[in-house]
Amino acid sequence: MAPVPSFPIEVGHIDDVQELRKAKPTTIPERFVRDMAERPKLAATLSSPSDIPIIDLSKLMKTDQDEYQSEIMQLKTACEEWGFFQVLNHGIDLRMLETIEKVAKDFFMLPLEEKQKYPMAPGTVQGYGQAFVFSENQKLDWCNMFALGVEPPFIRNPKLWPSKPADFRETLETYSKEIRKLCKNLLKYIAVSLGLKGDVFEEMFGVAVQAVRMNYYPPCSRPDLVLGLSPHSDGSALTVLQQGKDSSVGLQILKDQTWAPVQPIPNALVINIGDTIEVLTNGKYKSVEHRAVTHKEKDRLSIVTFYAPSYEIELGPMAELVDEKNPCRYRRYNHGEYSKHYVTNKLQGKRTLEFAKIESKIST
Repeated sequence: MAPVPSFPIEVGHIDDVQELRKAKPTTIPERFVRDMAERPKLAATLSSPSDIPIIDLSKLMKTDQDEYQSEIMQLKTACEEWGFFQVLNHGIDLRMLETIEKVAKDFFMLPLEEKQKYPMAPGTVQGYGQAFVFSENQKLDWCNMFALGVEPPFIRNPKLWPSKPADFRETLETYSKEIRKLCKNLLKYIAVSLGLKGDVFEEMFGVAVQAVRMNYYPPCSRPDLVLGLSPHSDGSALTVLQQGKDSSVGLQILKDQTWAPVQPIPNALVINIGDTIEVLTNGKYKSVEHRAVTHKEKDRLSIVTFYAPSYEIELGPMAELVDEKNPCRYRRYNHGEYSKHYVTNKLQGKRTLEFAKIESKIST
């Protein structure tokens, strides 16, 4: 069993971007200013929002076979060609989405001293602060984060569950149960799209690990110099993203070597394939690099749920998806070990997945 690790990595004082914003600095602190190659070219990308696929979950739950098969094929295309899709008619009460958004925003609007009662210790991914920071000279994201382990109970740190807002805990519990149902549903249809039994992932995963991270991106006077969140793929099986309905467009995905912005659709949730599904499908469905950018005048709130197998599970490419045309690309490994590897490395595109890759032998 491999619980979420904690390492005493000293990174010094980390500035809080909300407090920075209040101070109205005349320049962006150097710690946030990206190297030229990393800076977002906002004018080029924001002019052409990407048309990522839309999946209507209600069509997958109907008895009409034509409609069902058509939506399964749409899901297959989304997973193969994009690694991202937006899901409509997901079955989660829209009032629930509004409530979790409100409590998340209310938490971030608390005084700094209140939020600092729940600090994210260096080298961990739970609490308030910035994750994936391991050195004094590492560039910081223009973002405040609050992350919590939710399921199974042993990954929770009760001291980090806030007492304010008063309805935070109850709201997060209810929301997380609904998201868990959605993830199980989506994995069932993803399995079918691969020609596998619908329950294959649920049977394989054991008691699935679920964590939530709330991200708050204040406006930034120079959005062309900073990143809201560094480029990365997710270590999960599935990730569910809820974007605040009044937020700026912030999510960008790497599509055909171009950063493409994702335009939020009202009442939809954004789903992306994580590294775990890439390994299990032997690269048929790939996790995709994504990042967040900031806006000069508008803030942005996002609520992200990560859904992954139990830490005790051994993973590797599924036999049904390995053949002569698609030989085995990844080794077998313990998922807890990969989780530990993921959270103890800074976000660097898809580099963390090198952990699982089998080096191809070049014939001479």
